[in-house]
Amino acid sequence: MEPIIHGIILAIGLILPLGVQNVFLFNQGIIHKKIIHALPAVITAGMADTLMISISVTGISVIVWTIPWIQVMLYGIGFCFLIYIGWNLWKSTSDTLQSSVEGFTPRKQIIFAASVSLLNPHAILDIVGVIGTSSLAYSGTEKWSFTMACIAVSWVWFFGLATAGRLVGSLDTHGKMLLILNRLSALLIWSMAGLMLIQLSRFL
Repeated sequence: MEPIIHGIILAIGLILPLGVQNVFLFNQGIIHKKIIHALPAVITAGMADTLMISISVTGISVIVWTIPWIQVMLYGIGFCFLIYIGWNLWKSTSDTLQSSVEGFTPRKQIIFAASVSLLNPHAILDIVGVIGTSSLAYSGTEKWSFTMACIAVSWVWFFGLATAGRLVGSLDTHGKMLLILNRLSALLIWSMAGLMLIQLSRFL
């Protein structure tokens, strides 16, 4: 039970802070009238975290992350993508809420969810640096128990975020709460983009 409890506590601590991935999934829950319509984003985010956690536990990602040009590429792409997402959230109005729902097709949800999960250097550092390093304390069955506990937390959290967003969306019939949330989310995302730019400048 020790590696399972360790994995659960560690994963909760890493996934709890408000980030781009959390904001995106929460928004998907709000804008869609049925939770099932937000499942493509939830499942994609869960699969992306499962992939990154599995790779980090094997130790391969630690080696790859030490290559400077990979860090530069990730920070550069991540910065551009966060600026784009922030702008889309900021310019949204009550008149565009319905079109934004229609625009977030399953394919677009998958692309966005994969991008905010796999192109987020801070998330990668958390998974590689914390989960990957912590897994070194275990081997065999204990290591897999630790890994599965971390993965399970991600899936439960993502489904919970989308569900919470749907509950908020059902109360926000006029879309005013969503407009405020989008503006706050845009500011948060741009601040994270600024941090990425600072990190990127250290390599240039």
